[in-house]
Amino acid sequence: MFGAFRPTNVNLSGLLWKTPWKLSVTRKANARSRLKKVDAVIEAVRASGVECSALERALELPKEHEMPARDKYTIFSPHAKGYRKGIHKVPKWTRLTLRTNPKGF
Repeated sequence: MFGAFRPTNVNLSGLLWKTPWKLSVTRKANARSRLKKVDAVIEAVRASGVECSALERALELPKEHEMPARDKYTIFSPHAKGYRKGIHKVPKWTRLTLRTNPKGF
């Protein structure tokens, strides 16, 4: 029961999503490249002369090179120890804008 071949959650109940506790070097690089691509799109829309409220909100966000590593790879979570959790723990984190956090965190 407590040996090397004890049953895991996968063996007991089926599929279990396993998320690593920290981002790998490759996933960090991909996250940075996504941030840079979004910055490029925002800049292209701004240069085209289009004016809209969504663009104004997007221009207020920090650019990838202005963000500290802490904000690139973690987000505020009131439930996590230290009030931060890895960005990859957020559902659909590759599609969300997670560039801003509360002041002081």
